Amino acid sequence: MEWCLVDAVEASAIGARARMIRRRRGLSLDVVAGFAGITKQYLSMLERGRRGFNRRGLIHDLADALGCSVADLTGQPYLPADRQSAEVTAAVTDISAALHDATLDDLPDRGARPVAELARAAARAHEYADDARYVLAGRGLDTLLIELQIHAVIGNSDTRRIALTALVEACKVAYILAKRTGRIELAGIAAERGRDAARLAERPDLVALMEMNRTSTLIGVGAHRRGRLMCANALRDICALPGPTKDDTTTAEACGMLHLTTALIAARDGRTDDAATHFAEARSLAKHTGERNHMRYHFGPTNVAAWELGLAVETGAGPAVAERLAVAPIDLSVFGSKGRVAYVQFDFARAWAQADGRHDGKAVRALDAADRLAPVRLRNDPIARDLVATLHRRARRQGWELDSLRNRFGIGSQSKRSVDS
Repeated sequence: MEWCLVDAVEASAIGARARMIRRRRGLSLDVVAGFAGITKQYLSMLERGRRGFNRRGLIHDLADALGCSVADLTGQPYLPADRQSAEVTAAVTDISAALHDATLDDLPDRGARPVAELARAAARAHEYADDARYVLAGRGLDTLLIELQIHAVIGNSDTRRIALTALVEACKVAYILAKRTGRIELAGIAAERGRDAARLAERPDLVALMEMNRTSTLIGVGAHRRGRLMCANALRDICALPGPTKDDTTTAEACGMLHLTTALIAARDGRTDDAATHFAEARSLAKHTGERNHMRYHFGPTNVAAWELGLAVETGAGPAVAERLAVAPIDLSVFGSKGRVAYVQFDFARAWAQADGRHDGKAVRALDAADRLAPVRLRNDPIARDLVATLHRRARRQGWELDSLRNRFGIGSQSKRSVDS
């Protein structure tokens, strides 16, 4: 067993974990780099913290090459870095118990509040989650999930319909909270429960959206084949339905979101032509739907434009798209969602960071803006944490904003500790 001393920042870095796993498996840099589709020199720089992981696809490729999960590389779930994260983590523990203790086939023997009250509570929790107020979104969500499932099983036809639709919403909130705290497998359980409720409610639009979320969790745990297949099947099924009308655009919005998700998968896989094709389909649908917000996915021209930036980051073209959007900015106020705005700012930070130091000041400012809007989301994101470390390493001089980010993310300590490498 080989041991080395590293500081706390390096010990928590993705590259350090990759090096540890590679050495424990007895694999050479040449072998792992070949499987991951990168050069030996680039992998060495990643392991030593000389390059950052601002593309999610790179983490997935490296995990596959090492024969480990993404969580093995990221170290998720992280210890809470602040009080909000601690409260959300505690709520997620309760949500986990609720999803495992009650299902649509096996319910506890207990009462439930009126279904209309529960539906309002689910909508309110969803609004909180969309606005990055995760503490409020998580309060009482465990009980809400159980009571909605009770009505969904034993209620009359009208009660069941309302309960099932509200259950989809509550499950989406559970999915968001679990994912934000690094509990990817639990997020998958929540999305699957929501999908089952959507099927019982005979809502193909909701089925498609929950399958989209399940795709994200499957890919997150390394089940890439299954994730791609699920996304493709969901896209095929929803696109076979009639398109948008002036009164109902829900199916088209779901179809558009699945096109965007498929484009992201293709971009991460290096299939740029496929990514462009699906992105064009989403943009065309957005022109027909206009600005919408079915199930708080904010589908429309503005969100499609924002997705272009995230896609560009995955293909390494982030700086060029960020420069263009700086000239013709996206009107982020359209979203009315701190969570969505925060993630766009985060994509800007990732994009500017791809310029090899030329725009690191812009990256710091964008990352700071994102963190102030949605701290729980950012501080539990492995890419964001790695980006903070990368920006700190490259900084020619330390500024207050960057030091503040390191402290807020809980990666500012320079104390030494031992890790197995």
